[in-house]
Amino acid sequence: MIENAVDILLVEDNPSDEELTLHALTEANIVNPIGVVRDGAEALEFIFRTGRYAQRTDYNPKLVLLDLKLPKVDGQEVLRRIKTHPDTQIIPVVVFTSSRQQRDVIASYRLGTNSYVIKPIDFDQLLQAVQVGQTGGRFGTATRASAQAT
Repeated sequence: MIENAVDILLVEDNPSDEELTLHALTEANIVNPIGVVRDGAEALEFIFRTGRYAQRTDYNPKLVLLDLKLPKVDGQEVLRRIKTHPDTQIIPVVVFTSSRQQRDVIASYRLGTNSYVIKPIDFDQLLQAVQVGQTGGRFGTATRASAQAT
């Protein structure tokens, strides 16, 4: 369970993909707090402050990195709920998925995703996708020296 405020919420059920994504964010010098949830139900609880996150008082994430193929509640439904609720519809959502199916791509954009990235991702793809959410400079980056100094 996520204990602190997060700027980036990673919704990923595969531990290997989680590790690769977190590593790529580190390599991109992203220094914002990152939280990880492992299924669609937990993602919705976190974002909408229900269930185990009902007492969460901090702000919503500034970016959601969302896998489509999730247990409990699939990523398309998570995306739909985020983008149809007035309190969350402005949160940028980047879909990270292994699905190359045209219907998934079309459905994701129709539901309001900001970007659709097919896994496995490389560093440049991830950096571009994260930059989609950097409107207004809301994400911090650091040089390797400053990141290592902290």
